[in-house]
Amino acid sequence: MPYKYVRIAGNRRQVGLALGKLARPLMSVYLAQSSTWEALRRWRDHPYVDELAQHAQASLPDIWEELEGMAEGLRMPVKDVLLWNCRGDLLHSTADGCTTVALKSADGARWIGHNEDGDPYLYGRCHLVDVALDDAPGYVSFYYPGSLPGHTFGANRAGLVQTINNLRTRQRHPGVPRMFLARAVLDCTTLDEATALLRDLPHSGGFHHTLGSASDPRLISAEVTPGAVSLLDIGTRYGHANHMIHAKTRAQAQIVTESSRDRQNRIEGIVDGWSPATGSADLLAALHDTLGALPILRTDAADPDGENTLATAVFEIRDDDVSLRVYDRRTMADIALDVMSEPE
Repeated sequence: MPYKYVRIAGNRRQVGLALGKLARPLMSVYLAQSSTWEALRRWRDHPYVDELAQHAQASLPDIWEELEGMAEGLRMPVKDVLLWNCRGDLLHSTADGCTTVALKSADGARWIGHNEDGDPYLYGRCHLVDVALDDAPGYVSFYYPGSLPGHTFGANRAGLVQTINNLRTRQRHPGVPRMFLARAVLDCTTLDEATALLRDLPHSGGFHHTLGSASDPRLISAEVTPGAVSLLDIGTRYGHANHMIHAKTRAQAQIVTESSRDRQNRIEGIVDGWSPATGSADLLAALHDTLGALPILRTDAADPDGENTLATAVFEIRDDDVSLRVYDRRTMADIALDVMSEPE
């Protein structure tokens, strides 16, 4: 299994501390090989980063406390951990990719499937963290070393599901960093609460959020950028890669890589052939599709975006129930969880 399942419990600082300790053995080597970190270091002590920090502290103080705990666990300066967690707000292009599919079945089930694409160095070096918090529902999330959970794929004990796709926007606006917002969504209990958070807080970076809930029949596609927030109710089926495609946002200045364009075209072609009888096997097959020079399942060491698929998640959402299956590059699940049940 290319990642480890770890349980963490406590208050905000304790959880952040544990996440930092989990990543500490790897972090210095990871950053040393990262071209993203090299580019970020130019932003050290820049007033704009201080402005992002002020927005994060003012709007999401609980998440800021987690970041401080993470810095303590990593034995890194808070300003450097903040810098790493603002990479998509500062740089127009980072090695964070992903493809997401969503489907409503005839029997009322809602499905969200997701390829987590990132730095190939991280293959086999990430975790699936199961976090119990003193003051929030708690959640399960794929965890990159030193990054706030939530910006990958995850779900919380209230039955809220979120998957994230990177958007390479060319805009920068002062606001709450996008990884803080993604983390904060996992503290929400309803879709309405999550979309209000994304809509109402000032945001500095761009993410696509696919959202579902055990207490709500809707599936929502949200393109959240520095210039606009577009919320789309998903009808029956949907696919999204790494650029803005909503009518409200697609004209914004952005970087559309060849991989993202090819994956978007391919995933749209696949989901257009789905019916309400489609199920989990079809979602997994779509996410593990290898057709074309720049396929949906990304395993090429020479990937032009510098990204490989690190894990594949399939969420099944029913009334009062969310199950998660996490796969490597094969059809048998490595981990299967009933997310809304408390861990034993």
